[in-house]
Amino acid sequence: MRALWACVMGFALAAMPVAAEEPSVAARAAADQLTRAAEQLAQAEGAQNRVKALTQVIGAYEDGLEAMREGLRRAALREQALGAELQARDDEIAQLLGVLQTMGAAPVPVLMMHPSGPVGTARAGMILSEVAPALDARAMDLRDKVQELSVLRALQQSAADKLQDGLEGVQAARTALSGAMAERTSLPRRFTEDPVKTALLIASTETLEGFASGLSEIAVDEVPGSLPEITPRKGNLALPVEGVILRRAGEADAAGITRPGIVVATRPRALVTTPAPATVRYRGPLLDYGNVIILEPQAGILLVFAGLDVVYGQTGQVLPGGSPVGLMGGAGADGDLLLAADMSQAGAQRSQTLYIEVRQDNSPVDPLTWFRTDKEE
Repeated sequence: MRALWACVMGFALAAMPVAAEEPSVAARAAADQLTRAAEQLAQAEGAQNRVKALTQVIGAYEDGLEAMREGLRRAALREQALGAELQARDDEIAQLLGVLQTMGAAPVPVLMMHPSGPVGTARAGMILSEVAPALDARAMDLRDKVQELSVLRALQQSAADKLQDGLEGVQAARTALSGAMAERTSLPRRFTEDPVKTALLIASTETLEGFASGLSEIAVDEVPGSLPEITPRKGNLALPVEGVILRRAGEADAAGITRPGIVVATRPRALVTTPAPATVRYRGPLLDYGNVIILEPQAGILLVFAGLDVVYGQTGQVLPGGSPVGLMGGAGADGDLLLAADMSQAGAQRSQTLYIEVRQDNSPVDPLTWFRTDKEE
């Protein structure tokens, strides 16, 4: 009987309410985002401006997939925490069940008896009236945690299926966008590229600065004038790709090399867009930068994006703001799913890097003075 009362009092003191977080909310909201993106993809096929529609669809998919990954990550972490807590409380749970079973099986008169005699029995009756609700609350708390664990596991399976659908949808949108870009002929052209002069410039160039200096030489029949100035938007331009700043201007990389631009870590196959209306001054491989696209949003200012896998547009074309200019490299839909499998390592999934350099009057300036980076950094 003494052992029974000791257990009862121990559980009474421990029976404090525990607030349960609801990480599944993010995953469910993300599923809704992916469903809407799929609907947009179906509508984009008949849109008059398919490039614009598909660009918006890919953006919606990327936002939805990011939210889904975050929801899954939070659900996985919550599941781990609950599993560890329940495993650590195995002995406590066994004792609680034993106490409840003993109290349920014992006759009421025997249960109310206390080893110290009638006074103790009277006090025990008063204590028991307080302890019983606490024990019940403790049992309910454990039941809720087990139920939450079951819900989280079911949610993760459902969300993984939705993630697979989303990855297949965004891959279909990327493929459709590539086709739409190849078919687009409606964009104005400010000049025509001289391929011979371009080849000579590339062959004779040893630095990005030297190449930028000679860009005007490859233009034939260039229309005079410039696009509207973007100087008033300085500091408020959106980054051309969703990602996080990996290196700032002037910071050395692993090889000790410093560059005047920034490096943004992105997910595989991320869409890169122009942050403002701009003329394509060059697109293609360049030096050790990989695939490069150089945009001129206004006279004297160049935006250099390097490290893309696929580059869209033609040299001399004038692109509207928000137009796609390329895709990052990395795995396709299957690889995206494999990267998403370990939800506790969200940062490791940003395996691609985009180099961004801004040149004003042919001198590099810190890109972070031009771009808004308040979303992710």
